[in-house]
Amino acid sequence: MSSETEIRPFRVDMPDEALADLRRRVAATRWAHQELVADRSQGVQLATITELARYWTTDYDWRLCEAELNALPQFMTEIDGEDVHFIHVRSGHENALPLIISHGWPGSIMEMLGVIGPLTDPTLHGGSAEDAFDLVVPSLPGYGFSAEPTETGWNVGRIAGAWAELMHRLGYTRFVAQGGDVGAAVTDALGRQAPEGLLGIHMNLLLAGLGGGYPSPDPTAGERAALDAIATFRTSGNGYLIEQNTRPQTIGYALLDSPVALAAWMLDHDTDSYYKISRAFTGGQPSGGLTRDHILDNVTMYWLTGTGASAARSYWENTQAAAAAAGKARPEVKVPVGFTTFPGEIFRAPRSWVEKSYPSLSYFNEVDKGGHFAAWEEPELFATEIRAAFRPLR
Repeated sequence: MSSETEIRPFRVDMPDEALADLRRRVAATRWAHQELVADRSQGVQLATITELARYWTTDYDWRLCEAELNALPQFMTEIDGEDVHFIHVRSGHENALPLIISHGWPGSIMEMLGVIGPLTDPTLHGGSAEDAFDLVVPSLPGYGFSAEPTETGWNVGRIAGAWAELMHRLGYTRFVAQGGDVGAAVTDALGRQAPEGLLGIHMNLLLAGLGGGYPSPDPTAGERAALDAIATFRTSGNGYLIEQNTRPQTIGYALLDSPVALAAWMLDHDTDSYYKISRAFTGGQPSGGLTRDHILDNVTMYWLTGTGASAARSYWENTQAAAAAAGKARPEVKVPVGFTTFPGEIFRAPRSWVEKSYPSLSYFNEVDKGGHFAAWEEPELFATEIRAAFRPLR
């Protein structure tokens, strides 16, 4: 293997000075006055962010997260001129199906840690050995431990091509892919590129919905609810999306200068996950894997790696790519497509919309719990859905 394609072991080892600097910066935060409303309509509430900051500096321990990561097989490899970090866990079961999972924003590989066991060793988690996966969980370029791109053009299409190269470099001649949020866009692009060996894809966010969905003169109750949720998001919940699509560098200065600004920006995503995260800090009621420590694992990784701005910039990249492709027909996804609708997502994608986006839809299910961070919040349920979606492709 040449130096350009070498796969190198990777460990996380952040210096003590970086952690001390983080605590100093949090302690020196100049706080905004309390919001003038009783809900999140003005943004992240003061009680939530001050309690997060208190816990961050007094009780949270990054070294526990480091130990969890370093207990996993982590690697780095150069693809298309950039270093890509990934977790690679091979199942102990024979004939495990290779699966690459793509995270989104404001998430990271931290979202997926809880599903590694259920997917790679299903016999310990209510599944059978025939359901096992070899699991690859990469950090998107510019996120976490992957390198920050040094040139423009790292949109979801280019990332999809890098993921296909990664799977082939790992020796996999057949594989499946999954993603939510930005990861859904990467997975969609993989499906349209149809690299050799790709058997099928699964997603838990419908990209067409964020573009306005599929309005009809006589919508069903589910379609009407989805349209209403999208309208609410586009008028009162997508401020982060507009800023990162158009001015990521501007917000990036705050994200790299203030840990509290970074945390607040990352919390202010969608209503369901915001209130779940808020309750974890102010009410002591975590929603599944969305615990205080796990939430701060994610924020702290963004801070220590200095990737707040580069992650935001990935939205600008995708906006530029979409503008350049406007009016051009995209290749259809012809491989089998699985989709799971989680009730707390930005909107609940109705089956009729998913079928319009993906005529090759082979699996669809609506589950009764979970939200935007489905794998993080409900890892066992998420793993059950992945097994069911890909079982016919083995």
